[in-house]
Amino acid sequence: MEQKVKEIIQHYHGDKSYLVPILQDVQKEFNYLPKDALCAVSTQLSVPISRVYEVVTFYKAFSLKPKGRYQLSLCMGTACHVRGAELIAGNIESILGIKEGETTEDLEFSFETVGCLGACALGPVLVVNGEYHGHMNIAKSTKILKKLGKKGATDDDQD
Repeated sequence: MEQKVKEIIQHYHGDKSYLVPILQDVQKEFNYLPKDALCAVSTQLSVPISRVYEVVTFYKAFSLKPKGRYQLSLCMGTACHVRGAELIAGNIESILGIKEGETTEDLEFSFETVGCLGACALGPVLVVNGEYHGHMNIAKSTKILKKLGKKGATDDDQD
């Protein structure tokens, strides 16, 4: 792990002003920010660990807990909300067996809701690993989970 962190930091020439992009790359590599990786960043950049944690806990995009291989974000902004986003969230939680903000035990799926994705005309919007799926409904969300290999996802006429 320390070697991979070192490579990421070298990509930024060891410049501590790139702390946020470095942490983004570390998270991309490990799917979250493990404590050992944060300590390595702190040591290699000569930045106090408290500063590293300050940055990590400030930005919602960073995670100190392992995330699933498939990361689902459902927009709950006004346009998506009035078009049934809450029902879609309930469907996803039911199929995955987790609540919003959690990750499945097998580390396959993480599910979160977000305030707004800025794609209101496409609402409701579900983002899966950065890929936007617009005009979402219960049937479409079930189909996506089934396609991703989630057992128990059946597309039984759920619109």
